[in-house]
Amino acid sequence: MSTSQHFDVVVIGSGPGGEGAAMQAAKSGRRVAVVERMPQPGGACTHTATIPSKALRHAILQMTEVNRNRLFREAGVAVQLSFPQLRQSARSVIEQQVDLRRGFYERNHVPLFLGQARFLDPHTIEAVQPNGARVVLAADAFVIAVGARPYRPPDVDFSHPRVFDSETILHLGYTPQSITVYGAGVVGCEYTSMFRNLEVKVNLVNSRDKLLDFLDDEIIDALAYHMRERGVILRHNEEYERVEARSDCVLLHLKSGKQLRTDVLLWANGRTGNTEGLGLEQIGIRPNSRGQLEVNDCYQTELPHIYAVGDVIGFPALASAAYAQGRAAMLHLVSGECSGRVSDVPTGIYTSPEISSLGKTERELTAARIPYEVGHAAFKNLARAQITGQTVGMLKLLFHRHTLELLGIHCFGANASEIIHIGQAIMRQTPPHNSLLYFISTTFNYPTMAEAYRVAALNGYNRVR
Repeated sequence: MSTSQHFDVVVIGSGPGGEGAAMQAAKSGRRVAVVERMPQPGGACTHTATIPSKALRHAILQMTEVNRNRLFREAGVAVQLSFPQLRQSARSVIEQQVDLRRGFYERNHVPLFLGQARFLDPHTIEAVQPNGARVVLAADAFVIAVGARPYRPPDVDFSHPRVFDSETILHLGYTPQSITVYGAGVVGCEYTSMFRNLEVKVNLVNSRDKLLDFLDDEIIDALAYHMRERGVILRHNEEYERVEARSDCVLLHLKSGKQLRTDVLLWANGRTGNTEGLGLEQIGIRPNSRGQLEVNDCYQTELPHIYAVGDVIGFPALASAAYAQGRAAMLHLVSGECSGRVSDVPTGIYTSPEISSLGKTERELTAARIPYEVGHAAFKNLARAQITGQTVGMLKLLFHRHTLELLGIHCFGANASEIIHIGQAIMRQTPPHNSLLYFISTTFNYPTMAEAYRVAALNGYNRVR
């Protein structure tokens, strides 16, 4: 049995991209519906990726901070929680996020249909619900925000209890003694830090010659140094040949001839768009080889009334960017305004220490022959960092040596993803207000980590004056 309803916009997927699109369209007076294949709203961001992994990371950091704190050690306090125990902290956060998301849809009168969406024609989809019922939804426009999932090469047996991807690793039932992480992208580096903080022996296998090569070289070097200092074995320029999963271990055979034997393997090498089963072949939209959809600067696919946003369109594959993309797509639908792809998105990488970056790197500025200068603030010299004991890291400002315009902000250390936003606010101002001079002339609370901006600005200013 099926029913049919008509909407102005139907959004497929309720992750950040879908939510941003649905809320913007609803606020603009459009009649909107959302289809979500998971039992609850929020998408992978809430249920299998960002929220659970960051909640796990926070729990691990809390435990390690207690165990490293001299006051607690002298009092004989030590905490040893297993991986599953630490993971429990994510449950309440996920529940709160789901309730919050569901409230957004209810208050804005956006019905949420649970089921797998499939296009029947360019203006009609059906949603197959868990009970088998089929709901047919017609719309003037659609937003595909189905996200992505970890890439799984067909020759790797992910059904084996010792082989995981970045979603299934969250269900690991024990703390292993050793792990090999294959893939040194953002996800691989974040999980490497988490497991090493649990005192697990870690091999990080990287198919390239350096970590996270989209970052500034100084940040890359600092991350690699601190990983090695913590005991992580970094293996660059390596590619897998095959995975041999045994009852007592996993052997990763590399093309170089090396064999890495560990308790478990985490495969963190690439992601694939969730476009299978959408019936896109019925309407002439063709995903690329990685299941991703090509869009123009207004987030339109080959069919102008069908938009795509979020991880399903690839880079930068960030929750923050996906939400902004969803809003931008619906602004174009409603008003015809097309301001181009969402840009100036800060990276937030939750390694230990944390990394955040915005704007140009030294490598990019040098290649473009832009005369820049550098301002540094080492966290070890900040009173707040000395008080908290989180002295590893730095803030680095790149600026034009003649106009003093901010060109790049790179932060490495505790709370980097928060600290970056102070600089972001100034960088987004129009000249001459996007200047290094703002930080020199502004009074910061003392002691704070924000004071790093004043220190870095003065350090840089002294190089050009």
